[in-house]
Amino acid sequence: MVAKVFIDGEAGTTGLQIRDRLAGRRDLTLLSIPPEKRKDKQVRATLLNEADVAILCLPDDAARESASLIENFTTRVIDASTAHRVAEGWTYGFAEMSKSQGAAIAGARFVANPGCYPQGPIATLRPLIEAGLLPADHPVTVNAISGYTGGGRTMIEDYQAEGEEAAAFMPYALGFNHKHLPEMKHYSKLARDPLFQPAVGNFAQGMLTLVPLQLWTLPKTPTGAALHAAIADHYAGIKDSFVDVAPYAAIDKTPELDPEIYNNTNRMRLHVFANDARAQALLVAVYDNLGKGASGAAVQNLNLMLGVAADTSLAA
Repeated sequence: MVAKVFIDGEAGTTGLQIRDRLAGRRDLTLLSIPPEKRKDKQVRATLLNEADVAILCLPDDAARESASLIENFTTRVIDASTAHRVAEGWTYGFAEMSKSQGAAIAGARFVANPGCYPQGPIATLRPLIEAGLLPADHPVTVNAISGYTGGGRTMIEDYQAEGEEAAAFMPYALGFNHKHLPEMKHYSKLARDPLFQPAVGNFAQGMLTLVPLQLWTLPKTPTGAALHAAIADHYAGIKDSFVDVAPYAAIDKTPELDPEIYNNTNRMRLHVFANDARAQALLVAVYDNLGKGASGAAVQNLNLMLGVAADTSLAA
């Protein structure tokens, strides 16, 4: 069977990346809307209802509108916006989050693609909370840096216009109320909102998320090796995983913490660094904000929903 896929918002950064990844596949027919009809609700509704899978690459309100235009009981949806990530009836599209998540996505009608920033903290924190090494109410800080493509068309144009004069490192969301907080908290299994402080770098794509832990504050202080083992054990049991865990090593620096190292792939690599004498640790995730952080994850979810090989159209 050839599945019909409609990317609603195919002209945006994520939509274009998804379309590029799907180009040439014989198991899909890509439905497309003429540029002059992109704001025509009736034309969009027709394509949304004709599709076997609709991928929404739109602002939140527009994504909600598109979902509401689907009148049948067969079109399946992957929403790349923030609109439905913690909504009832929607399955969270981070396949490696648990041993059962891939199967849940495969059987879901409505899948909420994860945000780029939350996946790294979820990937590192959730296994530790589930293993009982980190209390759910522990005060967590998340620092992160992303390429400027994560900010959409306006930010891309601004950075490209400024060139080398653009800020090399620009923190933002300093009111600590970023739109990704709800999913970061919920799927990490945190009882409290983390203090999340993102930044944009003067590079197009790629990202790092960093979670520092003051282990001495815990009633029972885990070692760095114990943290690493819990995270490694979690991902060892995930089928068709694009997430791997770097070996545990006592090092001061490594070229693997280059935010651009996995660009144009769907790979995510996790690192645990620790000083047991100081009872301190750092959890790091490295991945592409446009790959595993957005379009790559959407294609991975599409593959699961269609029952094809997880790595179809995806470089790891």
